Amino acid sequence: MSVRVGAARVRALLLSLVTFFVVAGTATGCSGGDERPGVVVTTNILGDITREIVGDEADVSVLMKPNADPHSFGLSAVQAAELENADLIVYNGLGLEENVLRHVEAAARASGVATFAVGEAADPLTFHTGEEGGPDDEAGEPDPHFWTDPDRVRKAAGLIADQVVEHVDGVNEKAVRDNAAHYDGQLADLTTWMEESFATIPEGRRALVTNHHVFGYLADRFGFRVIGAVVPSGTTLASPSSSDLRSLTRAMEKAEVRTVFADSSQPTRLAEVLRQEMGGDVDVVPLYSESLTEKGKGAGTYLDMMRANTSAMTDGLTGD
Repeated sequence: MSVRVGAARVRALLLSLVTFFVVAGTATGCSGGDERPGVVVTTNILGDITREIVGDEADVSVLMKPNADPHSFGLSAVQAAELENADLIVYNGLGLEENVLRHVEAAARASGVATFAVGEAADPLTFHTGEEGGPDDEAGEPDPHFWTDPDRVRKAAGLIADQVVEHVDGVNEKAVRDNAAHYDGQLADLTTWMEESFATIPEGRRALVTNHHVFGYLADRFGFRVIGAVVPSGTTLASPSSSDLRSLTRAMEKAEVRTVFADSSQPTRLAEVLRQEMGGDVDVVPLYSESLTEKGKGAGTYLDMMRANTSAMTDGLTGD
């Protein structure tokens, strides 16, 4: 090959590379200009609430899939990158997202992403002692399940709106505030309806036994007694011992409770074991406690979830 031909090929190659980088740079610049601000939310319950507030003002990405367990779900590499590129991360906190919190903390530390721990700002309650129906090993620790109290969700929604306005560039503050006000009205209506529904349950039957300790806020807000839980913990990752089940059986017999509320997305095997321990005279009623479902599957939104749970609890505690 001659020197002249070789030089021509080198010039052609250089021209091709220059053209490639110019086009690539132009494409990147265009896509960057079209990017909308983004909010990344860990759990699907908070994701639904955040979408109601944000509306069309920004993209909201939810990491947790429908029917997943917030205590155990993890992230893909792509989702971890989403956190690092977000304008704002909304998460529950208080130890709920056990496999995700380190990614949230890393995004805040390494990329300077604004984060908001909703549960920590919603006047958290602490778990009761075992004698009071709570998980002994976690007594006095903060309970992360604040969303079972719609009044706390009202406060949380207003705080999320504040965070969006402060940290997400380009949003229309009036639109966000209007969305938050509209949703606040829906939550207020929900609270009133729940109060009216629960008022039909006789005082002696206002006792809860659940799959694990998840309804402490609801019990505190609407005047229920928590007798205990099949899994004596605030997380689904724990396991009960045979003595735990025997203790719960005795507590249920003493309180004359014959209904166990189990999460619809979790296996009911342990609740069925409890049924056998009590001679089969126990109703196991499914609830949506820690995750939304797909749309149209019973609990596609937070409002749907709370209405479905209220109806199921009322029917379960008033039936013969």
